[in-house]
Amino acid sequence: MKPMQQIRGISAVCLLAVPLALSGCGLFGSESASIDAPPPEVEAQMLQTSGNTTLDSGVFGPVTQDDTQTAVKGSTKTSQGNASGDRTTVFLEDGNGLLAPVSLSLPKSKDSSPLKNSLMALVSKGEYASSVPEGFQGILPAGTEVKNITIDKSNSAVVEFNSEFNNYDPLEERKILEAITWTLTGQDDIKSVQLWVDGKKLTEMPLQGTPLDRPLTRTMGINLPKQGPLLMNSSAVTVYFSTTSPDGIQYYVPVTRFVPAGHEQLTAALNELIAGPESGNGLEMVMTQGTILDSVDAGQNGVVTVSLTDDMFTDGKGVPAEMLESVVLTVAQNSDDSLVQIRLNGKESITDTDNVDYSKPVSAPEYLNEIPL
Repeated sequence: MKPMQQIRGISAVCLLAVPLALSGCGLFGSESASIDAPPPEVEAQMLQTSGNTTLDSGVFGPVTQDDTQTAVKGSTKTSQGNASGDRTTVFLEDGNGLLAPVSLSLPKSKDSSPLKNSLMALVSKGEYASSVPEGFQGILPAGTEVKNITIDKSNSAVVEFNSEFNNYDPLEERKILEAITWTLTGQDDIKSVQLWVDGKKLTEMPLQGTPLDRPLTRTMGINLPKQGPLLMNSSAVTVYFSTTSPDGIQYYVPVTRFVPAGHEQLTAALNELIAGPESGNGLEMVMTQGTILDSVDAGQNGVVTVSLTDDMFTDGKGVPAEMLESVVLTVAQNSDDSLVQIRLNGKESITDTDNVDYSKPVSAPEYLNEIPL
């Protein structure tokens, strides 16, 4: 497999369109909406919904049919060690106020586990602040300490913080829960999270009273739109749009959307991806306005086939990497990390602007958003 190229220049589409500044250059425009807590009735139901899907390890690149079984079973959520430390993906706040997954190489510690280190990386001005790339920051209050983490029989992570955890901005209460939950449920097959402070289990958050009577899972969503339909008449899907760091490095951001109840999840998610982000916070279109979703087939061997039509790329060559990668990330997020076969204009022979071959099934990247310091 060929790893995803980490540092991208301006896409060919951008260069051919108009001379845009790097920080504002999207593939087909730069849009998105203000993100905030959902309506109270939606909030309560989302926090209490059981079950979740998580984005597993893998690498953008072809996987042969013979490799499919190994690729699916062999992918893990365990932090991988390397010479400089334990690499793990944590959810940090970016310059647009959104939570984004960022893969960090954290210094090894004799006194703490990779799980504990990943949470300590979320602490503002904490011991791992120097490992956080420019334009990102931890969401937990300065001075927060992770006193203990245990994993129970149901694969729920029980996390105990010190009392400094309570000293957060009330407006960031939900974002804190999202960052902790999405960071931990990406590792060690963790399914849910429970929070304690100084030896006492939290049944609700201390400042805004967000209910914590049940373990938190990824069904709570992330980067939610400020307004949306009631959950009783809708379901949630999470899609991946892209944006750029202050240094002009492309990265991906998950956004939870509400769709009418009863719609097939993958189809609904991909249609939301095609619809694009709403205006306001710097996320970029990754599909063209002419992209059409023809079909989604969740076939055998853990491979989902996505058929698209887009007249802008009739020969299947030079397709923007961000367009194809966002499809893979969105499918993986909403289908328990399935491999993805993309067909474009009826063709399987597809190459992107990074010269990655999509003619065979591909998987989500092992470490998403590896952004140099």
